[in-house]
Amino acid sequence: MVNQHFLELQGSYLFSEIAKRRSKYMEQHPDANVISLGIGDVTRGLPQAVIEAMHQAVDDMVNPSSFRGYGPEQGYSFLVDAIITGDYHRRGIELSNDEVFVSDGSKCDVGNIQEIFSQDSIVAVQDPVYPVYVDTNVMAGRAGGFDTALGRYKNIVYLDCSADNDFKPALPTERVDLIYLCYPNNPTGMTLTKDELKVWVDYAIENDCLILFDSAYEAFITEEDVPHSIYEIEGARQVAIEFRSFSKTAGFTGMRCAYTVVPKELRGRASGDNLVSINELWNRRHTTKFNGVSYVTQKGAAAIYTPEGQAQTKELIEYYMANAAMIRDGLQEVGFTVYGGVNAPYIWLKTPNNMSSWDFFDFLLKEANIVGTPGVGFGTCGDGYFRLTSFGSRENTEQAIARIKKLSF
Repeated sequence: MVNQHFLELQGSYLFSEIAKRRSKYMEQHPDANVISLGIGDVTRGLPQAVIEAMHQAVDDMVNPSSFRGYGPEQGYSFLVDAIITGDYHRRGIELSNDEVFVSDGSKCDVGNIQEIFSQDSIVAVQDPVYPVYVDTNVMAGRAGGFDTALGRYKNIVYLDCSADNDFKPALPTERVDLIYLCYPNNPTGMTLTKDELKVWVDYAIENDCLILFDSAYEAFITEEDVPHSIYEIEGARQVAIEFRSFSKTAGFTGMRCAYTVVPKELRGRASGDNLVSINELWNRRHTTKFNGVSYVTQKGAAAIYTPEGQAQTKELIEYYMANAAMIRDGLQEVGFTVYGGVNAPYIWLKTPNNMSSWDFFDFLLKEANIVGTPGVGFGTCGDGYFRLTSFGSRENTEQAIARIKKLSF
């Protein structure tokens, strides 16, 4: 017998559907020069410091004295120490080595984390939402079936984000156990200030729930009052798990390396109202189902934290954020209502003439040979919106904006 909950999933995965539509168009128009600003994949090479460290790591694998086989599932200490010092200590945040878990991607971790929680847990997500948060809970049986009339799953609590609330959700009005938050946000590019994030931490403490905080894009933050980590907020260690990734920060989309922080203060309720350590549960799950990220990859990731790596990574981020500014400014120049692109590599735009998201996708592909991401793919609140990414090359970004400026709406 198959897992029946997989049959509750609606359609195909968003980005698979985009790839399918693009491929079909290319088959029909083989000479078209299609520019992809849809899937958030990077286009620049890895930092030189990373390349050099990985070359050295490959050489280490040649000699019996330096060869590495199975490594620690939680990550080598040289990388974990670099993460704690480089990403947390400099912001006044204390972590211990056994609170950091190196993995092969935040997508995997935000999907897998739900396994350690009860099937009865009530899950809250923002809408628009990164699809993995919803789909993995559907697979686990927490969704309660799909309501076709509403276009939503019955047992998932949706926190609506719209232009009316500046794409920042209100607190839940009903009981929830797990809250997925993503800031800087994918897909809208919006952020919370420290005061705004403190409201969520205080709510979680008062209501005995847990925040799953995806901060994969924190390196793109440019404004002072935007927190880079939820642990900058007092009390967050009691109620929050944080997910980070090297994918966009340093071009590791093809290398696969990330990490998750699970503070030891975190407790969950077991039967009989007994409190158990979330850190220990995640460690048990991690060591059972994961054999660790390769030594070569982790050596490359650790090089990000060297002075050379920091400078080269900063240059990469500035390149993509210059693209973001170009897209944002170009769209505003021709009258689009635009969000994001200031603290995140995503630009969230209102479609013209009340077009649906998929209609605008087809229009942009046909008339300008540009691929983006339909907002409705992130939830019902995303219909009528569209996401563009700044991860293309400078040449393609310039060309895409020039094409859009020539369109008639």
